[in-house]
Amino acid sequence: MKSKLSALVLTVSLATTLTGCSMTDDDSDAIPSAGTSTSRDASDLMEKVSSTIYDLIGVKGKASDSRPTVLDCSGKDTKTYFRILHPWSFVPVSVSDLDVAMKRLKGELPKNGWEIVNYGPDTSKNQNMNLTADNDKKKVSVKVVAMAKDDPPMLSLDLISGCYKVPDGEEVERF
Repeated sequence: MKSKLSALVLTVSLATTLTGCSMTDDDSDAIPSAGTSTSRDASDLMEKVSSTIYDLIGVKGKASDSRPTVLDCSGKDTKTYFRILHPWSFVPVSVSDLDVAMKRLKGELPKNGWEIVNYGPDTSKNQNMNLTADNDKKKVSVKVVAMAKDDPPMLSLDLISGCYKVPDGEEVERF
């Protein structure tokens, strides 16, 4: 239970900080507007974005079956504004495919409307390779971490949207 809680805290902390440079306007802490949508429609769109990234990985393996969740937009009315977080993982057939997948993502994401805003090892003991990219058109950021020393070795992916506003007369649906 403790490890699940730690993973949730890590995911939520990533969700509140994950927006690369280009998704922000003049204020570096600003979360971009993603437009107007229902929670369900925004969630469906996030799954499509994740599916596109899955296809770009380009190596054999298995993705987790996780679903997007609804988060608050910091400083905004929680009844009418929300963000979508979609955390998932990918376990390749072989550990050497982690490097292949990260290099493919680094090369293919920019060809598909993404801007790489960070790429390199983190400061952890394992020096996990990290990639952060923004898609300004879709108002989505993704953080990918290659966890080669985990059992099993995997990619951890967190996609987070900009702030959506629900259509007039509706409220945010939480899931």
